[in-house]
Amino acid sequence: MRGVRGGAAVCAVPVLLAALLTGCQGLSGAPEKSPPTSAGAGGEPAGASLPGGHGAVFLDVDECSSFGRTSFTEVPCASERAAARVVARHDGTVRDGPPCPGTTDFVLHISAQNRASDEDGDGAVPQGYACMRNLTPPHPGDPGGGGGPRTIVGDCVYGSGDGQVRETACDGEGGHEPGYRVTRIVDRRSQCPSSTALYVDVGGEKPVGCARRL
Repeated sequence: MRGVRGGAAVCAVPVLLAALLTGCQGLSGAPEKSPPTSAGAGGEPAGASLPGGHGAVFLDVDECSSFGRTSFTEVPCASERAAARVVARHDGTVRDGPPCPGTTDFVLHISAQNRASDEDGDGAVPQGYACMRNLTPPHPGDPGGGGGPRTIVGDCVYGSGDGQVRETACDGEGGHEPGYRVTRIVDRRSQCPSSTALYVDVGGEKPVGCARRL
């Protein structure tokens, strides 16, 4: 049995351990009879935010951002510049905060900013992150879409070499042939079906993804 840990760009390879970070999924080999992000492959880079000030809170839920993930502004959702809508918003960092909803397409990382005025009048925008959903397709965060910051039921992964695995589109349109599909998310490995070939650490309250070979 092998284990892989995923990272945004490079995946480490500890045995029998896998952790989902942005951009790469952790998997471990054939199921035991007796129990892993930027991000799916669509794991998201940190963004240097440029506040636009259209709402009481910068990029609050149901507000929209312009195109770009390293430089972006808040814009009205009806604007031709609007690219994605906020589906969840949290202070702090992705590593320490709540996970984004399963079908999130990407994450905008909001740097702490000093401002003349802001939502609570203290002259600062706190560090945080916004879980984003594209206003129009494609939606890489959908099941089998080949991206998004989380691994969910229906997603596919492939081995990228040196013990690394990454998410890819299940239809093969992502440039890599999918090798496994996640069929179930459970509390522990013993709850996976007998067809499970790899375990995916998806984090959250139910941390184990059961993946079958395609």
